[in-house]
Amino acid sequence: MPIRTPLNYLAGAGVLLVMALGGAYYATQAASASAATATAPVEVPLTVYWSDGDSGRLSDATKFRLHGIDAPETGSMKQRGGAKCESERALGFEAKEAALELTRGKQVTISERRGEDRYARTVVSLNIDGRDVAALLVAGGTHKAWDYDGRQKKPDWCAGAAR
Repeated sequence: MPIRTPLNYLAGAGVLLVMALGGAYYATQAASASAATATAPVEVPLTVYWSDGDSGRLSDATKFRLHGIDAPETGSMKQRGGAKCESERALGFEAKEAALELTRGKQVTISERRGEDRYARTVVSLNIDGRDVAALLVAGGTHKAWDYDGRQKKPDWCAGAAR
């Protein structure tokens, strides 16, 4: 049976330390090399399936909410989260149609992912040919800019309409 002395333990610890440092060095070199040779992420063109004017599903199965805008609701007034008045519901279907027409047959890409909303949808910014989809919808008049992140009050689509 070998005799264990403090020197044996010290030598073993030294070997482990050298191995750990070597592994750490190798890992940082590999990470630096891959970062140096990495290319920009490839934008994969997607198809959009709209649920309403500002949310839906992408062809990669991502359930999404469009960032920075609001569209009128299309759900029934009896439904939780639905339209507040019939006028809003009618506007909601117009907003959905505008989103459909804007993206129909187009190559859409995600330009930014901002995490999930309270309904577990990924909040995204979408582009068509380098143009922001949300900005195009707002410019078309069917949607309104909405700073949800800044706790801005949701637009009232029934203002001035009979509820």
